[in-house]
Formats: sequence, C-alpha cells, structure tokens
Amino acid sequence: MPQGRLTGSRIREKRLDQALRQSAVAEAVGISPSYLNLIEHNRRRIGGKLLHDLARVLNVDPSQLTEGVDNALLDQMRAAAAAFGETAEIARTEELAARFPGWAGLIAAQARRLSVLEDRVQTLIDRMAYDPQLATSLHEVISAVTAIRSSASILVGQEELDADWQRRFHENIHNDSRRLADSSEALIAYLEAPQADASVATSPMEDVEAYFAAQDSHISALEVTDVDLDAFMAEAGLTGAARKLLRITAETYHRDAVALPRAAFEAASVELGYDPIKLSARFAVEFDVILRRLATLSRRDGHPPMGLAVCDASGTLTFLKHVPGFALSRFGGACPLWPIFRAMGQPGRPVRADVVLPGAVPTLLRCFAVARPVGQVQFDVPPAMQSTMLVLPDPPEGATEPLQVGVTCRICPRSGCSSRREPSIDGDALQAL
Repeated sequence: MPQGRLTGSRIREKRLDQALRQSAVAEAVGISPSYLNLIEHNRRRIGGKLLHDLARVLNVDPSQLTEGVDNALLDQMRAAAAAFGETAEIARTEELAARFPGWAGLIAAQARRLSVLEDRVQTLIDRMAYDPQLATSLHEVISAVTAIRSSASILVGQEELDADWQRRFHENIHNDSRRLADSSEALIAYLEAPQADASVATSPMEDVEAYFAAQDSHISALEVTDVDLDAFMAEAGLTGAARKLLRITAETYHRDAVALPRAAFEAASVELGYDPIKLSARFAVEFDVILRRLATLSRRDGHPPMGLAVCDASGTLTFLKHVPGFALSRFGGACPLWPIFRAMGQPGRPVRADVVLPGAVPTLLRCFAVARPVGQVQFDVPPAMQSTMLVLPDPPEGATEPLQVGVTCRICPRSGCSSRREPSIDGDALQAL
C-alpha cells in the first residue's frame, strides 16, 4: 500500500492530538495552510525535508507518520463492514485504520471472533443432527434414566417386597445411577469439545486429519523414496484405529510423492498457476494424484491455501482438510450439489465448478474434482470408487455464475432448492448469521 495515502491522515491525527492549529503548523514548516490541508486529506504526497520538518514540529519520529496499515487488517475491516455494517463508510477504511489503529484492530478481531462462533454453531448443529456418536450417547443416558425410573417405581409401589428383593432393586438403582453419571459426563464432554477447541478430534479419522493439519499437510518424512513407514508410524504416536487409518493415508501420500517429486512439482505449480489440468498434462499422472499433491503444498512456503475432501461411493468423507470458508458436513447428510458428489456420476472425468456458500458474506470457492476406481479391479466385482476434490478459497471471478451449495439441509437457509431433503431447523435464524 502506498505510504502517501496514509501519511496525511497521520499528520492530521498528530496535530489534533496536540491541539495545534493548521495555520500554525503550516507557518512553522514554511508552507501555506491550504497546501497542508491538501496533505492532511491525502491529496498530496509528501516526503523528504518537508516530512521531517512536519515530524519535528509535531515532535514525533518521521516513521510514525509514514508507517502503512497492514493490508490484511484493511481486508478484514472491509469484510466486517460488508457483512455487518451496511452504513459503514468503506471508502474511509484506510483513514480509520491510520487514525485509530487500536479500534481498527478491535473491529478486525471481533469480525474474526464472529466467524469462528458461526463455524462452531454450524459444527454443533451438524453433529446434533447426524453424528452417530451423539445418538449413542443420548441412548445411553435415556436407557439409564428409564432403568432407574423402573426400579424406583417398583420400590415405591403398594406391593410389599422382602428385604432380599429390596436390596436387589437398590443395587440396580445404584449401578444404573453410576452408568447415568458416566454417560452424562461423556455427553457433556462431547458437546463442549467444539466450543473449547474447534479442532478437537472425536473419531479416528479426525485424529488422522488433526495430525496432518498440525504439519500443515506437508510430511517431510514421507517425501523420500526409501521411506521407513514403521519408523514414521512409531513417531506419529497415534494408536488403535487412528493408527491403521494413518498408515493407509501415509501410504497414499508416499505414492503421490514418488510420482511427483516435491521440488519439480512445486516449481511447476507456481509456473502454471496451480492449474490441476495443466499440471496433469505436464506430469502425465492421474488427476486425483495432482489434486492430493496440491493439497500438500504448505502455506508456510508461500503457497495459497488449498483444501481437500475425499469420499467413497456412499458419499462418506474419508479425509477432510479445512481451509477458510470451506464447510462440508462431516457426519452425513451433506449437500449433494458439491462437485465431489457430482463427479461420482461421471467417473474419470474432471469436474471444475465455482461454488458459493450462504452467509452474511457469501463464500466463493473454486473446486476441482474427479472420481475413479481404487484398488485392484476384478471381473464380476463392483469397483471401489473414490472421489477427490481440491478447494481453493477466494478465486478470481469466473465467467459463469457460481453454483449455490450448502453444508447440509438442516442448517442451510436457502429456499427453493430442488435438492433439499429436509427443512432447515430455523431458516430465518441461520440467514441472520
């Protein structure tokens, strides 16, 4: 951002803070009040001796007048204004950030907080609607309550019970009460997890995804040709079902890395603008390999954020890498309009589509997807199909109108959707988010 666009606002801010008249400051540095007025309203650039003279008169270091405002902060403020402040003067965002950097940071922080809370609300609603773990926990609670009530009703009934039967019913109530306490604690811990930490894993697959997310999806140990998978697994530290799933995912990662060595693939990705079709043509590999490999490029190395989703023929997600703005139902009932599901109907054919998610600020995503058989193909045995989708947030506007998708029908506020399976729990409330 050009510094001159903000310097004038800072000069004016410092002058007003010291209760100095514009004419007095102008006279002190040898310019006219009208020229200083143009400078303060960012209509004249300033530098060199005049900048230092003004800094001397205002008793500040020249750097305090020329420091720019972070572009990311300005983008966050503009997004907040577009989402929640219909009357906000967006054209004066830079002036606000320059004059009141503390308030600017607070606005951006509150906007980020609101975004995080919206995501967590959607996560909780999604889990409450579809997660089998929640259904099992609720069943345990209800079962324990029913058993306690049944035993208690017998004890308070009119029929006289001998001491031995009373002891048995008291013991049943005691055991069922302990079971109720344990299942209630598990349910509370489950429901509170997304509020305490949005990344808390609740399944073996989420454990695997959390491991990859902690590495920014780039695992150096799997990039070498002669990888020692046993040593890698031991170092990863996952156990049980998560360990088995990690090994499967690691084997796929390693095969992709051997097919597309990192240095050459990184250079080509930058050169070709991360276009999967061009990359597939250059390296002559399957399209889904390109999509998975792109998702391993780290943001720490200057690459853009790229999400990834993988599902089987039932539509069940078997791997999910999140990026800002990308939301797909983890527990079932996902919106069928996503390209990852459309690709299942045309195996082997790449699908590209821009999609937009609902919200106060609609989120635009560019998706590339392909479905193809995995594993050994055999006669008289249906192939195991897998669909892979790469997701790029904030793409340049395309030539076609983006496809309107949702997360899942239960939390989607869109009306008139021909693919809707069930009504939204509260369309008006969700639309207001």
